[in-house]
Parts: sequence; structure tokens; C-alpha cells
Amino acid sequence: MENLINRFFKYVKIDSYSDPDSITCPSSDIQWNIAKVIVEDLKELGLEDVSLDENCYIMAKLPSNSSKNIPTIGFIAHMDTAPSYSGKGVNPRIVKNYDGKDICLNEEKNIILSPKDFKSLTRYIGQDLIVADGNTLLGADDKAGIVEIIEAIKYLKEHPEIEHGEIKIGFTPDEEIGRGANLFDVKKFNCQFAYTVDGGEIGELEYENFNAATAIVKFQGRDIHPGTAKNSMINSILLANELNSLLPVEQRPEYTENYEGFFLLCEMNGTIENTKVEYIIRDHSMEKFNEKKELIKEAVAFLSKKYKDAKIELELTDSYYNMREKIEPVMYIVDIAKKSMEELDIKPKISPIRGGTDGARLSYNNLPCPNLFTGGHNFHGKFEYIPTNSMLKAKELIVRIVENVAKYDF
Repeated sequence: MENLINRFFKYVKIDSYSDPDSITCPSSDIQWNIAKVIVEDLKELGLEDVSLDENCYIMAKLPSNSSKNIPTIGFIAHMDTAPSYSGKGVNPRIVKNYDGKDICLNEEKNIILSPKDFKSLTRYIGQDLIVADGNTLLGADDKAGIVEIIEAIKYLKEHPEIEHGEIKIGFTPDEEIGRGANLFDVKKFNCQFAYTVDGGEIGELEYENFNAATAIVKFQGRDIHPGTAKNSMINSILLANELNSLLPVEQRPEYTENYEGFFLLCEMNGTIENTKVEYIIRDHSMEKFNEKKELIKEAVAFLSKKYKDAKIELELTDSYYNMREKIEPVMYIVDIAKKSMEELDIKPKISPIRGGTDGARLSYNNLPCPNLFTGGHNFHGKFEYIPTNSMLKAKELIVRIVENVAKYDF
């Protein structure tokens, strides 16, 4: 446990946010900082074929120690943290033997992590929790995943009596901005299947995610002095508001759960003359996903017809798809993970991801890739925390999956 925690503290203190406004890979130069540290750690561990490519992707290999024909498998996590909240100057600390009461993250700013707001805390009474100081996110998403993978591989290397096939590990940049799998070299990784370690609370096992698209709508109106605007002005801000009113209220994220999809208005910028809005569109069902895309097309067409003197443009781009279609033909990889959890007295919580992972994109690139828990909660903000026991269990799960793959009758 001590080694795991020390490595986690070391990594979260290295700022590594990704930048959605950049077109480079990695999207931020600071991601190289953590990548170089990880590479040195992997070399020190004695792994083979340790590489850091020109796009900031890390790969390494633990060779097989068996004469049996065991499939090569992989474990993947991402190095970047969410750009929506600061990861600079992360100051992690351990709350020992959590007593179920409020945790003061920052006395000066009166920032409180409370079970009244986050009921999940009550499940960890008596355990040690890692938190930040209220000024930053913690970075368990996904530095916990990186640490759990490295510590599991370290354990396997130190215990050669555990039979295993070849194991690959891969760490990616830019997952938080949806680009983590863009330049991942699946051919070089050369695995039969892999697991991303990028989930939340202990027990999470996921092989379904949203189908995802982005809709950008640009409105060009007509700015006229308000004193003489009658029958002449076209206020593009109001047109954007009207578009939003045409989309179903009940299909907003704040009213949906489980398999229910949504439209999220995530950005609106404009003047009377020009306004731009951006939506993300999500649904687990491909049929309903396509219906949502058609609905926003129809709404834009309606407004274009209603306001003939305005110019309205829609850019609709698919981002990723539900990996379930690619996982179902090889469901044994989910069964192996589920069996491994049960053997470790971890209750599997199989549920759809209300988001996406690198694994979704990789699954469509012929690398089936379900998602395992890291143990963290409240990602992407100052209330993020992770129980140390959950991290240890994630490490043990990776080891047990490796053991069970070696025993599986393929």
C-alpha cells in the first residue's frame, strides 16, 4: 500500500491538463512532463520495449513467463487531467480512518466534502481516503489507473511463480478531450484484447458507453440600430435561444439517467450579428442516437425556413460509438474480469458508462477494451476523492485478471 500511495502522490503533483483549444498532440506541452517521469519509472522497473513516441504515447511490455500459448493482453490508462478544473499544485493528503463526518478540504475557503452532499462517503467509514486541498482536482482520473497498472505489473515481476502471458501497458495523452485513442498504435500494441483502467468506484465494470456526436450551430443575423430596427433587425442570440427551445427539455442531462440519452448545450457565445452554440448529443441506443441527430437537423431546417434572411449553419460530427457491439462477440473478456472480481470479494457493478473512454474508440479499431474501476469518486473537481483500499483492490484485480487469462481455455 505504501508504494502505491507514494507513486500516486508523485504523479498527481505533476500538472498534466489537456487543452481542447489546441490542435497538437499532445494538446499541452506539460503532458510531456509526466510522460517522461513514467517512462523512467518503467525502465527502472525493468520492463521491455519501453517507448515514448512523438505524440506522447507510452508503451511497454512484461514478457511471458510461460511456455503455454496465452493471449497477449493489455492495460491502458490516460495521463491527462480534465481541463475544466485546475490540476496545478495538487496537494494530496490522507484522511485516516474516515469517521463518516464532514471533511474540511480548505478551512480558509470553507470548502467541505460532506456525506450530506456525497452519500458515497458513508460506504468508506473506517477506511483511509485521499483528498486534495480544495484548490484543485485530485487527479485520480486517471493517475490512479496508471499507478494501479504499474504496481500490478511490478507485483507480477516480483512474483515469477504467477504464470502469465505477455502483458502490454499503454498510457495515452488527451483522453479528457476525446482524443486519447486518435493516434494510439493498435498494431504496435499487438494485443488480443485489453482493459482500460479508467472507471469510478470499486466494482465498476463497463462494456457499454454512449454513442456521441457534437453539433455546432452558427447563426448570422442582422445588427441594426434599435431605434430603427423594426422589420430589419435579426437578433442571432434569440435565434439560438429559439433553437434550444425546440429541443426536448426532458432530454437534458439533469433529467436523465441510466440508458437515457441527452442533448447538452455546453457553449453559447454571441452578439446580435453572430452567435455560435455547441451541443453534445449522447445515447446508448444507435436508433435513438440517430433520432436525436435528425431532430436537431429538423430544428435547424425549421428556423432556416422561418427566418429566410438569417443564415444558419449546422456542423454535426460523430465522436465515438457504443463499444458493446464490439465486446459482445468476445464476452469472455468481461466474464474473466467479473470472475476475477468475485474471487477478490469485490461485487461487480456492471452498468453503462454515461460517457466514453479510450476503450470505446479502441474497440472499433479491433482492440476490444472493457473498462475497469480505479476506485475514485467526484472526478473533474475539487471534491474528488479516492479510498486507498479501492486502489489496492484495483491493483489486485489486474493481477488476478492476468492469472485467470493464463488459466482460461481459449
